[in-house]
Amino acid sequence: MLVFLLAFLGGVLTILSPCILPILPFVFARAGRPFVTSTLPLLAGLVLTFALVATLAAVGGGWAVHANQAGRAVALILLAVFGLMMLFPGLGERAMAPLTRWGSSLNERFGGGGGGEGGRWGEAGASLALGLATGLLWAPCAGPILGLILTGAALNGASASTSLLLLAYALGAAASLAAALLIGGRVFKAMKGYLRYERAIRRGLGVLVLIGVAAIALGLDRGVLTRLSAESTGALESRLLRLGGMQGQPAEMASDGRLRDFGPAPEITGATQWLQGGPLSLADLRGKVVVVDFWTYSCINCLRTLPHLKAWHDRYAEHGLVIVGVHAPEFAFERDPDNVRRAVRDLDVTWPVALDNRFAVWRAYSNRYWPAKYFIDARGHMRQAHFGEGAYAESEATIRALLVEAGARNLPPPVEEGTLEAQGALAAHSGRERSPETYLGTARAANYRPGVDVAALDPDQWTLDGTWRREAERIVLDQAPGAIAYRFRGRDVHLVLAPAEDGRPVRLRITLDGQAPGRAAGADVAADGTVTVTSHRLYQLIRLPQGRDGGLIRIEALDPGLSAYAFTFG
Repeated sequence: MLVFLLAFLGGVLTILSPCILPILPFVFARAGRPFVTSTLPLLAGLVLTFALVATLAAVGGGWAVHANQAGRAVALILLAVFGLMMLFPGLGERAMAPLTRWGSSLNERFGGGGGGEGGRWGEAGASLALGLATGLLWAPCAGPILGLILTGAALNGASASTSLLLLAYALGAAASLAAALLIGGRVFKAMKGYLRYERAIRRGLGVLVLIGVAAIALGLDRGVLTRLSAESTGALESRLLRLGGMQGQPAEMASDGRLRDFGPAPEITGATQWLQGGPLSLADLRGKVVVVDFWTYSCINCLRTLPHLKAWHDRYAEHGLVIVGVHAPEFAFERDPDNVRRAVRDLDVTWPVALDNRFAVWRAYSNRYWPAKYFIDARGHMRQAHFGEGAYAESEATIRALLVEAGARNLPPPVEEGTLEAQGALAAHSGRERSPETYLGTARAANYRPGVDVAALDPDQWTLDGTWRREAERIVLDQAPGAIAYRFRGRDVHLVLAPAEDGRPVRLRITLDGQAPGRAAGADVAADGTVTVTSHRLYQLIRLPQGRDGGLIRIEALDPGLSAYAFTFG
């Protein structure tokens, strides 16, 4: 219930967010009318359409996004007509006549009274249609709460809880809008009898409706207003999440430094497929010390832990250690077994890997992080956990202690600190202040500045040039050339990329501050800035030499079809 309450309160906060501005004219156009036949149907339509569309967009992939784009176009036309009806009352009366006749026939069929009831039915139908259209256009900014809901939906798939959380969020927004409408209704009541003022106000609202349609058609609801909204409500939403215990830094399970016993560990069954051994269960591994490692192959933090996992596997496998990699995909392409199999081979992962495409093991462990490591003793009991990078010496000490408990003797010495210097994307981050992980798809995008010159970008902001299609988890270049520009902080720039959907490679040209990167080229880029995207994975584009920090990277695609997912920095 706490989660649903937080979702509801997150929706309530949208009234404070500039992202709500484009739809306010559509909502306030019904101010001053009866609540049951006007306000209630409008808000019901908005809530239901938003919850349905958001659920489909989060779990349905690209087809749902395309369908929603078509629906938005129809809704824009409908609401433009509605704005014209408010500007020209005669046009409105003619357009409403069919709805009024339909309402009258319903009233007669179900035993109603006079023609006034038909008018109320017609008004309710018009309000419901307006609400359904507004729900298609509403693009609330993905603050911490909505982002948490959408991420959970994308990870766990379609479910009743996902739809109910989105419904709770939309109900919160509807509640705050209803309160605003009540205030607007009182203003109209105070002006009752001054018909000329009421008509002038309604015409003014009609102008605002048309302005709202234009703003949405130009993408301002997902561009400028998104940036303003992130500043206005993000801090409040984060505070709500902290109060609810749903946000904070992960910590090790045994904070007192001892290996406590947390009871039987959850099973590792339910994977969709196994690579390199399996299927396995903890019952099969009784007597072994097990490390369950949740990872996904395009996650930079997961990749940076691999050298340590390899060292532990090489040192302790013959003494009773078994590492089980649970590959839980973040992006759709990571659900493809062939992509994962190729990554496992290229990354030289030699232990069993379970493909957890349905997130069955993830949910069994109530996991929330990539990477996450769970340490299980020879009896199958959970003894320790660690989330994220780092604490490698402590994790190895846990493995050694559990092996000794299980009867292992003559263990090799532990890994010496500083001997696992990895290169490229696997290299540990520099420790410098760096830009945050930045998703490019609409579900979790942040700091996007559409239509600006690259010189106007502030640190951590990005923009696009060319014909790009923005989907929930990625952007796709429909027509070459096209470019992504990002003003970053830090040493390393990584970007998750994929070739064209038919597998055709995509050529890129990388520049740093307007020049070829030279010595600053990343592991996947030539000194002249050229790179060819041939597979779905994370690419290191920039690695600055000592003494340099940050800059403006521009990634120009010379061929169509490039998909880009998320930046990470080191």
